[in-house]
Amino acid sequence: MTYHLRQALLAMRGNLTATFATLMTMTLTLLMLGFVLLLTLNVNRTLAQLESQVEVAAFLREGADGPLLLTQVRALPQVREANLVTRVQVLDEMTRDYPYARDAAELAGNPFPDTLRMRVLRVEDSRAVAAAVSTLAGVEDVEYGAGYVDQTVRTLTAVRGAGYALVGLLLLGTLFNILNAVRVAMYARRQEISVMRLLGATRGFIRMPHVIEGLILGVAAAALALALLTPTYLELAGRVQLFAPVFPIVRDLPTLLPLLGVVGGLGVVIGFFGSLFASRRYLRELE
Repeated sequence: MTYHLRQALLAMRGNLTATFATLMTMTLTLLMLGFVLLLTLNVNRTLAQLESQVEVAAFLREGADGPLLLTQVRALPQVREANLVTRVQVLDEMTRDYPYARDAAELAGNPFPDTLRMRVLRVEDSRAVAAAVSTLAGVEDVEYGAGYVDQTVRTLTAVRGAGYALVGLLLLGTLFNILNAVRVAMYARRQEISVMRLLGATRGFIRMPHVIEGLILGVAAAALALALLTPTYLELAGRVQLFAPVFPIVRDLPTLLPLLGVVGGLGVVIGFFGSLFASRRYLRELE
């Protein structure tokens, strides 16, 4: 193992440009992946908060069968909770917020209709539930805050999708860089490899230094990425929470540590399996 480690370090020193390019690409990839995963974590928590607050309200016509409509609404698969609020209860709620509403109701009558209030399983289901409920007989109008719910969902989904696409491209670039680095190292040692083959060295023995090289690069890239990612994210999260406390930013370590561990582990996996595949492929070419 000492021999393989020494050969791996010599190969890295002999191809500094390829080694540095691979290390930087892997580090940038892991940084981007980490930020996207952290962004996705915060997006999911924001969507969960929206789901707990977004309410679809169906206003019923005069004389509509409220209990029957409530049964129909509860049968919808996207609805996790539904309640029927009578016009008297709505007036009581309005009176608590606006005491003069009671006086206005005594003069002009209760203007509020019976209302079905629904909470959906996912915030993305709000539009579908609103469309389905609006077709029921006895429903006059449906409101679910389309002006901000739809726009928020589209924005968060687009940000998450763009991040994943970027990380995918960077992962491909990293794999190509590892393939290139291993190919250059094996080509530079082609005569030595030929001699080792003549002496009876196995393919695994020949490939081992290059696999160790990829593993070293993966560990170094993971450590460097985490060293940059963790304090940067905590600083940004603190600033966002300071200026926009309405967003539920994740800052607790028990939640962050598994995700950061995934980022670090992915760097090691990419380095190991990338170099393993590359050394196996290019060793066949030299033979």
